[in-house]
Amino acid sequence: MAESGTAVAEQGAQRPSGTDRAGAFRSRDFRLYQTARLLGILGSEAQSVAVAWQVYQITHSPLDLGYTGLALFLPGLFFMLAAGHVADRFDRRRIILICYTVQAVCTAALLWFALHGTGAPGVNGRVPIWPIYAVLVGIGLGRAFSGPAASALLPSLVAKGQFVNAITWGATIYQIANMAGPAVGGLLFTLQLHGDLRRWNGAGLVYVFTLLMLLAFLALVASMRAKPVVDAEVAKKGFSMRTVLAGLEYVYRTKLLLGSISLDLFAVLLGGAVALLPIFAQDVLHAGPRGLGLLRAMPSVGALVMSLLMTVRPIRQGAGRKMLLAVAVFGAATVLFGVSRNIVVSLVALTLVGASDMVSVVIRSSILQLATPPAMRGRVSAVNWLFIGASNEFGEFESGLTAHWFGAVRAVVVGGIGSLLVTASAAGLFPALRKADTLTTESLRAADEEQSEAEPVD
Repeated sequence: MAESGTAVAEQGAQRPSGTDRAGAFRSRDFRLYQTARLLGILGSEAQSVAVAWQVYQITHSPLDLGYTGLALFLPGLFFMLAAGHVADRFDRRRIILICYTVQAVCTAALLWFALHGTGAPGVNGRVPIWPIYAVLVGIGLGRAFSGPAASALLPSLVAKGQFVNAITWGATIYQIANMAGPAVGGLLFTLQLHGDLRRWNGAGLVYVFTLLMLLAFLALVASMRAKPVVDAEVAKKGFSMRTVLAGLEYVYRTKLLLGSISLDLFAVLLGGAVALLPIFAQDVLHAGPRGLGLLRAMPSVGALVMSLLMTVRPIRQGAGRKMLLAVAVFGAATVLFGVSRNIVVSLVALTLVGASDMVSVVIRSSILQLATPPAMRGRVSAVNWLFIGASNEFGEFESGLTAHWFGAVRAVVVGGIGSLLVTASAAGLFPALRKADTLTTESLRAADEEQSEAEPVD
């Protein structure tokens, strides 16, 4: 069995960084995988713009827009813990290939719907929207199983001394794709073809782009030479509820992990302004599809700038306090976006949302790696994906529901205020998080043990 990502991360965290800032790219598999990720995320983010705009054009309903997030979230809710067990037991590269094949088939279905409609008009002549939701459930299922496998795959792609460098570049590439993808989606959506090609205008053209990106992803990952990395201990034990729930039990017992994941969880649930961007682009800021693409891109712009800044000025001390501050800034910027009526102010607010979120993500990811035993990586990553990754989609549903009740502006403002309240609560409930200092195993363990000793024994 290959050396665990936790051990590698620990070495990297305690060793001064070298001058070889692109050392991870010496690995052929790392180059192939990061290129595949870049293309896959570009396609996925472009597709998200097309789906949101298409659904809102059909229904003009914030609630129906929120259902798109619910459709993506539900598979993660039911299958994510099992997916973590699968990631610890089977070839992670093969899992990723299967999951992205499922997503490519789903994108082909969305393309067919865009070209031929989702079906005959239903009651009162309304075009049925449920086929789109059904396809989104399939995409969510693919993401649920690919997420933990992808998180656990990285250590096998690079030399152990380059793991931290690989994490840094992976985050940067992710943000570049997240920044460019929505803008590409908005641009393709408004591109006007003529003649026989007119039927491809709008969502259809975006789905073609996404399908091509997914096929390229599959080709690149299939050409990787990484050997299967399987946890022999987990494979020997087989599948049981105890092994599936082991990651959840470990997170609950480790207060530092529980605090960092909970903080991000509730901030994402309450601060899901991104789900309502089509409404703000059309009805509040009057910016159209291209404006929607820019609005969707701004959080990634902020995150990209912050990730590059942190490669130059890494977090060395006060990690827990900086995470709490970052989530507070996230909430305040969300409130600013909600009350803004100016496109420039709104873009700046979303940039701050992305930048503050990146600080929180980096600290939480570091805590996750350094505070998790090697044999638990897949299952603890699954818990993280369940409460953070899937909660993004559920946060979209929550935003759509509150917008349906109170209006889009009030929903965003209330969500931002809620994020501020969550930050204050987390600071009091999880002193281990507040006291976490340097991102090393010893420092994090000491902070967690201090809270555990202070709490009464059951």
